[in-house]
Amino acid sequence: MKHERLKIRSLFLQYRKNKELFILFLPVLVFYIIFCYIPMGGIVIAFKDYKLMQGIWGSPWVGLDNFKELFSTPSFYEILGNTIWISILRLVIGFPAPIILALLLNEVKHNDYKKVVQTVSYLPHFLSWVILAGVFQQLLSPSTGAVNAILGKLGISPVFFLGDPNWFIFTIIITGVWQGVGWGTVIYLAAISGIDPQLYEAAMLDGAGRLKQVLYITIPSLVPTITIILILNTGGILNAGFDQIMNMYNEAVYEVGDIIDTYVYRRGLEGMQYSYSTAVNLFKNVIGLGFVLFTNNIAKRLGDNSLW
Repeated sequence: MKHERLKIRSLFLQYRKNKELFILFLPVLVFYIIFCYIPMGGIVIAFKDYKLMQGIWGSPWVGLDNFKELFSTPSFYEILGNTIWISILRLVIGFPAPIILALLLNEVKHNDYKKVVQTVSYLPHFLSWVILAGVFQQLLSPSTGAVNAILGKLGISPVFFLGDPNWFIFTIIITGVWQGVGWGTVIYLAAISGIDPQLYEAAMLDGAGRLKQVLYITIPSLVPTITIILILNTGGILNAGFDQIMNMYNEAVYEVGDIIDTYVYRRGLEGMQYSYSTAVNLFKNVIGLGFVLFTNNIAKRLGDNSLW
């Protein structure tokens, strides 16, 4: 009991000491309460036959019927496979990309050039996929696109990047990495800036070159940040990029490009099957939570770098 009182007193003193920071954090807390936690009450729709005129609480209970329908639908397993495959490719290709770019930018000594590269690389993050999809559709068009025009000059037949199932996934992954790599780099550059310069000075005195400094100082110092980001990314393993795919896919590539989020959109908003689509989304989020717990547990066993 005494220990709990001391803990509460310590937290109170910490609040008084950093009250300005807590005040700055307050709008973020209010945002998440209003837009994230309060809407979680709508999860109950997954266990009901939701009727729009009857409302959430007036609609009849159906228990696990929506989940039974979900797991008995053959097309769902194909969509689940597409989602996992795209997410794995995004993780394998997209996760190391900002780390590599941050390491390369950290070695650039010309500050003006470095700032220009940083700005150009993270600018696409602020562009909507509605805009980017239109740009890529023009660039990758098999008849009028600049990319296929260049390929034609090289004697290569036009490639249907967004209409050929064999090319669609490749296009989605590469354009997705291009759009997000710069923003991810900001996090790692911030982590690199926090590394003690004396470590590099000591390494230089011992005769270590730039490569060895990166391998034995920079990368090990980034491990805590890399671990946390990896844990958070595994939580979204079933988030294969709704905004991007929704704006770039078409019926010709449904077999490889249809993911859980686009499936929920069609069944929920277009088909007005709100209970079923909520059940699908709940299943996706439970799997994501499981991945976070699993990866966090592994990180905790391997070292001290974990979320809790």
